[in-house]
Amino acid sequence: MFSVSQIHPFSSTPTSKTKFGSEEAFTFLQNCTSFRQLKQIHAKIIRSGLSHDQLLLRKMLQFCSTSGNMDYAALVFRHQIPYPLTFTWNLMIRAYTLNASPRQALLLFTLMTSRGFPPDKFTFPFVIKACTASSAFRPGDAVHGLAIKARFSGDIFVQNTLMDFYFKCGDAHSGRKVFDKMRVRNLVSWTTMVTGLVGSGDLRAARAIFEQMPAKNVVSWTIMIDGYVEDRQPEEAFKLFRRMQLDNVSPNEFTLVSLLKACTELGSLKLGRWVHDFALKNGFELDVFFGTALIDTYSKCGSLEDARRVFDKMQAKSIATWNSMITSLGVHGFGEEALALFAEMERQNVRPDEITFVGILSACLQKNSVSDCRKYFEYMNKRYRILPIKEHYICMIELYSRAGMLDEVVRLVNAMPVWRGQLCQWYC
Repeated sequence: MFSVSQIHPFSSTPTSKTKFGSEEAFTFLQNCTSFRQLKQIHAKIIRSGLSHDQLLLRKMLQFCSTSGNMDYAALVFRHQIPYPLTFTWNLMIRAYTLNASPRQALLLFTLMTSRGFPPDKFTFPFVIKACTASSAFRPGDAVHGLAIKARFSGDIFVQNTLMDFYFKCGDAHSGRKVFDKMRVRNLVSWTTMVTGLVGSGDLRAARAIFEQMPAKNVVSWTIMIDGYVEDRQPEEAFKLFRRMQLDNVSPNEFTLVSLLKACTELGSLKLGRWVHDFALKNGFELDVFFGTALIDTYSKCGSLEDARRVFDKMQAKSIATWNSMITSLGVHGFGEEALALFAEMERQNVRPDEITFVGILSACLQKNSVSDCRKYFEYMNKRYRILPIKEHYICMIELYSRAGMLDEVVRLVNAMPVWRGQLCQWYC
C-alpha cells in the first residue's frame, strides 16, 4: 500500500516560483511515462493546492489503471476525492474490471449507491461487465433491476452488455428476451445475439438471426463460420466463407484459423495448403496465432514436413507453438527429434508447461523407452515443479504395461486416488 509521504518532487517539474496551475499539471500528466513520475507529479499537485481538481485526479486514476497500479489509484480515490462525480466512480469501477478485480468493482458500485451517488447510463455497462467477469449471476440480475428503476434499461449500450452477460452466465432465455425487447439495434446487438446463440449451442437459431442481420462484418461472419467448425460441420463453414467472399468482406486472422480447424476436421491437406496460400497472397503475417494453427493442421493432415517448415519460418513462437511441434514429432514417430526440439526449447529459455511434457512423454512412448519416460517424468517436477496430470500418468502406465512392469503400474495407479478406478479399468 502506498502513502502520500512516498511521493517525491518531480525533477523536471517547474520550481515553486513558476506558475503550476491545472493546465500545467494536466500537461505533465499527459506526458507522464512512468509510475515514479506520476507520484512526483502528484506531490507537486498536492503542494500546489490542486488536489481538489477531479479532472487531474481522474487523469492520474487512468494512468494507474493502464499501468496496473490499482493500490495507488484506490489510495487517491479514497483519500483525495471526498465527493466523486459519477464519471469518477465509473472510471474506478471500469479500472477494477480491466485489472482483473471485478469483485472490487462490484463492491465499489455497492458503495456508490449506498452513499447516494446516482449511477448513469455508462455506470451500468461497466458494472454488468464486472458481473460477467466474476460470473456473478444474481448480482447481475439485481443490477438489471436497478437499471430498469433508473430508466436506463432501454439504452442500447446497457442492453448489449446485458445480452452478453446473460449468455455468458448460461441464461440464453434472458439474453434472447433482452434482444427481442430492443427497439433499436446496432451491429453490436446483432453480433452479440449471434455469438450468444452459437456459444449456447443453438446453431440453427444463430443462423436464423445471422441471416436477418441488416449488415454483417468480418466478426459476425467469423463467429458463424467458427460455430459450424465447432459443431463439426466443416463443409458448411467453407460454404459460408465463400458467401463471405462474394459479399466482399475480407477475412481476418481469426477467420483463417477457423478455416484451418475446418481443414483439420476434414483431414484435407489440400485445403490446408489452400488456406496457407490464401493467407500469404493476402498479406497475412506468419505470427504466433496463425502459425501455430498451421502447424497443428499440417501435422494432423499428415504433412510433418510442412508443419516443420512453418515452425522454422516463424520469427516469434509461443509455448503453444513449441508444444504443437514437439507433439507432432512424437505422434509421427520422430521421438528423438521431439526430444531434441525440447532441448532446443530449453536452450532458448522457454519455460515448458504440463502440455509440453504430455508431448515429451508421448514421444518416449512412441520410442518405447522406459528409461527416457522415467527420466522426463521425474525431471518435470524436479526442474520445473510441474505436478503430474492425468495425461502424464496415462503415458507412464501405458509404457509400463507394454513392458510388463505391472508392479510399476500398480504403484502409479495408487498414487492417483482421483483417477484410480478409471485407470484400473483400462490397465489393471
